[in-house]
Amino acid sequence: MKAALDVHYGREGATAACVTFETWGDAAPVEVHRTTVADVAGYRPGRFYERELPCLLAVLRAAGREFEAIVIDGYVHLKPGAGKGLGQHLREALPYPAAVIGVAKNPLKVADRFVPVARGRSAKPLYVSAAGCPPDAARKAVLAMHGPYRIPTLLRLADQFARGAR
Repeated sequence: MKAALDVHYGREGATAACVTFETWGDAAPVEVHRTTVADVAGYRPGRFYERELPCLLAVLRAAGREFEAIVIDGYVHLKPGAGKGLGQHLREALPYPAAVIGVAKNPLKVADRFVPVARGRSAKPLYVSAAGCPPDAARKAVLAMHGPYRIPTLLRLADQFARGAR
């Protein structure tokens, strides 16, 4: 089983969503889990994981299962001297082995070990990074995800559920 995660921040904390699926080409989730986290750290440049990681871990606990792969909105690796990316922090915090694949929408100067991936007709790539699987396997997984647009269907759904739009 695989999971796509996203977090949305509001006045009352954050809502994290976990969309589970079986194969990379799935068009619809198997399950959806949402969790509200009331006490969320403030945003600190270079320390985004302090804000996002507790939310991701909370929704994974709510899902109540282990995943072979977890897809997040963000980067897995940062350049040496910049610390670890959110994805690496997540992988290290998991109580089980899982591949963590980061799919970022925008370039980040301190990001490292990512590959640009063009999906759909968009001229703007996604920036894919991974821990626990080779970068090329992560690239192929993101390309295989359902949807004709730049953002795969299940990642878009995770975002919508986190925002409360579904």
